[in-house]
Amino acid sequence: MSAKRLGIGIIGTGNISSAYLKAILGRDGMPGFSVLDVKGLADMRPEAAQARATEFGLRAMSVDEMLADPEIALVINLTIPRAHVEVGLRCLAAGKHVYSEKPLGITFAEGRKLLDAAMAAGLRIGSAPDTFLGGSHQQARAVVDSGVLGQIVGGTAFMLAPGHESWHPDPAFYYDIGGGPVLDMGPYYITDLVNLLGPVARVSAMSSRLRSERTITSEPKRGQTMPVKIDTHVTGSLGFANGAIVQMGMSFDVAGHKHVPLELYGTDQSLIVPDPNFFGGAVELKKKGREEPWTPVSVEQPYADGNYRSLGVADMALGILDNRPHRANGDLALHVLEVMEAFETAARDGRTVDIKTPVERPAPLSESLVNGRLG
Repeated sequence: MSAKRLGIGIIGTGNISSAYLKAILGRDGMPGFSVLDVKGLADMRPEAAQARATEFGLRAMSVDEMLADPEIALVINLTIPRAHVEVGLRCLAAGKHVYSEKPLGITFAEGRKLLDAAMAAGLRIGSAPDTFLGGSHQQARAVVDSGVLGQIVGGTAFMLAPGHESWHPDPAFYYDIGGGPVLDMGPYYITDLVNLLGPVARVSAMSSRLRSERTITSEPKRGQTMPVKIDTHVTGSLGFANGAIVQMGMSFDVAGHKHVPLELYGTDQSLIVPDPNFFGGAVELKKKGREEPWTPVSVEQPYADGNYRSLGVADMALGILDNRPHRANGDLALHVLEVMEAFETAARDGRTVDIKTPVERPAPLSESLVNGRLG
C-alpha cells in the first residue's frame, strides 16, 4: 500500500461534513485516514465554511480557489442532492477526481452525464454510501460468500420512519424534487444489497403521497410548514440477476414498526444484516428448522465500531495512488441511481422496469487491508 497522501478539498459544510471530518482526522476515538490530506473547505455560504474550518483547525476557501488549487486532487462533494452533478461537473472540468455524497444525482440521465464526463477526462467518480464497507456489512458479505445460506431466494429491506422534520434543522429539501425516502435512504439499502447479492435486474413498485404539506417540529424552524412535492411512501420488489427477490419499503409516513432493516433468506439459513445507514451492528444467522434459534455472528472485520463516513474516500484515494479500482465507485452509484429511478417509473406506469446498467460486486475490503486498517 502506498505511503503517499492525496490532497483533498470538501465543498459543502453542512451537517454531514462534521461526520466526514471526524472520520478523516481521527476524532471520537477513530484512527483517522492518513492518506487523506485535507487542504481546505468551501461552501456557497463563506461563513459556514469558515465556521467548520475553525472547528477543525482547517482552511476555508472559495469554491473557485479550491478548484484552482494544484495540491487538491480530489473533491468531496457534500452539497444538497440537486447540486451534486452541477458541482461535480465543475470539479471534473478543473481536473479533480470527485467523491459525491449520495445520491450520485437526482436523475439517471444526469448521473450518466457525470460518469461520461469523468471518463472523457480520465478522472474517477466515487459516491456515498460507503457504509457497506463497514465491519458488520463486510462480515455479512463473508457469510454470503461462504455459501452457508444455500441458494438465496429473497429477502426484505425496510426503512420506515415518520419523517425528518422532527430532527433535521432545515428539512424542506427532503420533501422537494430530489428528496423523498427512496433517494434519501434507498442508496444505503440498495448499495448494501448489491454488495451482498450482485446487480439488480428489474424493479416493480407502488407509491403514495397522502399529505401536500408537513409541519416542521425541529428547531430552529419549528411550526413552519413545507410543501411535499414527492411521494413519501414507496413499496416494491427488487429482482436480482442471481434470481433472488427482495421486498422493499421506504417511507417518511410510518409512526412505528418492528421490521429489521435487512434480512436475506436462503434455502439452508437466513441472515439478518444490520442497518445499512451505519457501519456496525449485529449480524445473525438462523439455520433451517422451526426450533432453531437466531445466533450471533462474530464481527471480525474492522470499521464496525464508529461512524467511518469517508472510508470510501480513503479507499478511493488509495485506489488512485496505487492504481487499483475503488469500491464506492461511479458504476455502482449509477446502477443504484437507475434502480431508484425505476421505483418512480414502475409506480407511475404500473409495470416492471428492467435495469440496464451493468455493475460488479465490489471486492471485499479485506483485500486492501494492511494490519487491519486502510491508510
